[in-house]
Amino acid sequence: MPAPKKTARRSLLVISVVLSSALSSLVLTAPVSVAAPSPSPSTSASPSPSTSASPSPSTSASPSASPSVTPPANMSTVGGERLGMPGAQVNLASGVPVLPKGLSARSWIVADAESGDVLAANNAHWRLPPASTLKMLFADTVLPKFAKTQKHKVVPSDLAGIGSGSSMVGIKEGETYTVHDLWLGVFLRSGNDAVHVLSQMNDGIDNTVTEMNAHAEELQALDTHAVSPDGYDAPGQVSSAYDLTLIARSGLQKKDFREYSSTVSAKFPGETTKKKGKTTRGSFEIQNTNRLLTGDSDMSVYPGIAGVKNGNTTNAGATFTGVAEQGGKVLLVTVMNPQKEESNEVYKETAQLFDWGFKAAGKVEPVGELVPPKSAAQASAQPGANASGEAGGTDAGGAGTSSKPVASATAETASGGMGIALSITGGLLVVLAGAAFLVNRRWPLPDLVRRRPRP
Repeated sequence: MPAPKKTARRSLLVISVVLSSALSSLVLTAPVSVAAPSPSPSTSASPSPSTSASPSPSTSASPSASPSVTPPANMSTVGGERLGMPGAQVNLASGVPVLPKGLSARSWIVADAESGDVLAANNAHWRLPPASTLKMLFADTVLPKFAKTQKHKVVPSDLAGIGSGSSMVGIKEGETYTVHDLWLGVFLRSGNDAVHVLSQMNDGIDNTVTEMNAHAEELQALDTHAVSPDGYDAPGQVSSAYDLTLIARSGLQKKDFREYSSTVSAKFPGETTKKKGKTTRGSFEIQNTNRLLTGDSDMSVYPGIAGVKNGNTTNAGATFTGVAEQGGKVLLVTVMNPQKEESNEVYKETAQLFDWGFKAAGKVEPVGELVPPKSAAQASAQPGANASGEAGGTDAGGAGTSSKPVASATAETASGGMGIALSITGGLLVVLAGAAFLVNRRWPLPDLVRRRPRP
């Protein structure tokens, strides 16, 4: 018999929700831990029935551009002490499926996007280079600043300092783009050129990075340190699977963020040409590089997938954070740096963890939680606060706007910082419990992410 769902256990979480009567609980096994995955392709992240010693609740060593092969003994314990332990962490009980065999990622996490429960994790707080998954923090910070219809003419200084070999969407000097165009370039093509233009609009690269780090601290993403806004390899630029999941959860509260991260393909403005006295501007198609969203030759579109962001650099390897819904459950999975050198390995391991999470949800006892932003409690006491993230707009039914890139500027984040009361496939209402009230909210993602067949 499956273990029962927990009743509310955190002060900021469900206070007003009444769950069904508790069933007889099963005795869980001791905390499970295995050694961190080595570079060998044969490494398995499946748990063994041994117990890890709990490290002291300190953070890991200073950020390093070249992470060690093994995780540090002492990592952050934000979200729970188990999350600071090296190796895979999962609670086994009758009816709980074992973790997938053959996982090679240095770090990963599976979490319930709504409750914030961490269902399982492996080296969750290991500070590693994030690559372009850091663009989620950039977007969550900067996206509320500009109306999507705002236009900007690109000047040479906008494109200065872009790293060699960067992914580009194809922005041209002298051309004018809307903010909407630029964000499509960021999310679909991971365009560092689009990131730099938006950063210059936001008073420059240095100011943007400063704001990103301040926002990470507000979210309690304390493993994260941004050096560049685009995730390009830089000494000291790090994040963790835990932090990237927190950041994604914050971003997904914003309508525009959800729209951009779930878009499969779009038309992007090309160059302006003059011929026979007539001025025309062409366009070209860009496609999302998230292979769980678009599919590829060796993999299908993942059922229920709806974003979020991928990345890949020499130093970081492949990184990915995804969100998906099945059977009324919404999960977030982050995978960092798989050691298997196979095509689309980061997506394949993410799919395996999604599969496990949907089978384990409601059966497995969590090993930790996604913590709320620092100001979540204060925000819950401010009627009319809004953090829709709709550029220059207000949330449906909300009042006022917020220019602050803070996930907690809305009552919806009061319940453990989640605010993601969402229905990806439509028709699902999720009740979010705040400190003193309930909030009903839908997450209406575009039709194009609803059980799409493989392209």
